[in-house]
Amino acid sequence: MNTNREEVVVHWFRHGLRLHDNPSLIDGLSECDRFYPVFIFDGEVAGTKTAGYNRFRFLLECLQDLDKNLKAAGTRLYCFQGQPTDILERLIEEWGVTKVTFEADPEPIWQERDRLVRELLDKKNVQCVEKVSHTLWDPYEIIENNGGSPPLTFSLFNLVTSTIGPPPRPVEDPDFTDISLPVSQNHDKQFGIPTLEDLNVRPECEEQNKRLVEWLGGESKALELLAIRMKHEEKAYENGYVMPNQYHPDLLSPPLSLSAHLRFGCLSVRKFYWSIHDKFEEVKPSMGAPVSLSAQLMWREYFYTMAINNINYDKMETNPICLNIPWYDNPDHEEKWTQGETGYPWIDAIMKQLRYEGWVHHVARHAVSCFLTRGDLWLNWEVGLKVFYKYLLDADWSVCAGNWMWVSSSAFEKVLQCPNCFCPVRYGKRMDPSGEYVRRYLPVLKDMPLRYLFEPWKAPLPVQQKAKCIVGVDYPKPMVDHQKASKECIQNMKAVKDALMGREIPHCAPSEEIEARRFSWLPDHTPSGGHCTANFLCDGLKDMN
Repeated sequence: MNTNREEVVVHWFRHGLRLHDNPSLIDGLSECDRFYPVFIFDGEVAGTKTAGYNRFRFLLECLQDLDKNLKAAGTRLYCFQGQPTDILERLIEEWGVTKVTFEADPEPIWQERDRLVRELLDKKNVQCVEKVSHTLWDPYEIIENNGGSPPLTFSLFNLVTSTIGPPPRPVEDPDFTDISLPVSQNHDKQFGIPTLEDLNVRPECEEQNKRLVEWLGGESKALELLAIRMKHEEKAYENGYVMPNQYHPDLLSPPLSLSAHLRFGCLSVRKFYWSIHDKFEEVKPSMGAPVSLSAQLMWREYFYTMAINNINYDKMETNPICLNIPWYDNPDHEEKWTQGETGYPWIDAIMKQLRYEGWVHHVARHAVSCFLTRGDLWLNWEVGLKVFYKYLLDADWSVCAGNWMWVSSSAFEKVLQCPNCFCPVRYGKRMDPSGEYVRRYLPVLKDMPLRYLFEPWKAPLPVQQKAKCIVGVDYPKPMVDHQKASKECIQNMKAVKDALMGREIPHCAPSEEIEARRFSWLPDHTPSGGHCTANFLCDGLKDMN
């Protein structure tokens, strides 16, 4: 380092909107004289290109919390709007920047942006530091250890990561001592976080500002939820099982999921991983951690690795690991599914919650995804992906597309060629036995007797009149007959399988029954000791067509 010049560091936040376990930030603060934390709105950062109202609001909450935590440390978050290369070039000149640090964004859609920034910094003789912390491992290291190509099955992926070794533990918290942290008196006016109105982001419906369940973004909330979550995990370990929330999903209680905070990097995935593993070791010191303990985090890693060199990962026709299935083209069906007007209350309640609040439980995601694709409507999974990208708080480019390929059987594997699908009536009854969830998000059905709640078209007219909900007037008739539609989808899938007979297709999918179970959030064993088989004989999937 040149000791004769002042070291001026910019840390560029994109994802990784946190202070804890932020190795690129720690690097920037080492041997730093003057420091500026920066966020740049470029129309795409952190998924803003496809984000709807709730996702944008969650992002701004993350930035507000980050600014609050930076303020407590003596500095503030500097926000700009424009192209990163233009903004950074200006800051290099105005602030005399000597180093720029940022967390690696492990998806191909960000590679061109980061390449241009690296070229600029090299041209300006500014040091560039980029470190991996959005994933447990560096996806490129996994590919290198697999001979230069991504592991095509989850089993192989786990084998490769086991040879690399456990993921790094979280780094220490940042120390801003003895560093100049300039903040102008007009900071909020010059560099403050824009409002939703400033960004011309407006709600689609009044329910988005009258949420029944509110998700709050930011590192502070993420760490608070983690502490609560770990109490639930500890109790499950003490009782002899893991994944306590998955076998009997709770659709109604206050949110405990950390997926949105992981997606925006408010919570370090390494902190989450090691919190789970350390707690299990503390509770069960003589028992090795089961693979299912952190299976969902491993699937997240797997999808990032599969996507990192595949710019077409979120598409069907140009995606080398996805089956090219002749889906139907039906804009009317697309719109009814999106708006939650299918005529199936279980499906519609899920889609209403998604649009209103930005999050639904994974069992609900599987239900609506199956209904859209191979279960009832036979529509392209890209339709659903586009909707999830807009509404889901936790939807990121790699994991969300991977989930859609899996649920639609577009990522082909023997265990996924099951002819059964989630029944939009019986599965809803099993997940919501009291009907409270459906009534919460479909108040038009609040007075419908439970007997008819999940299939109100079967209610006699006097019952509908008493419930003040006439099917076909106040609530839509079913858009398809599930029995007929599901049989048609089965025949369509069989035709696809027959056409592919004997052909080897690369895939992004489980390679055995156990992997399918873990992907579907179904535990190896139920709390009562029963074995989950992940097929139509399993209690977890017993309400099929």
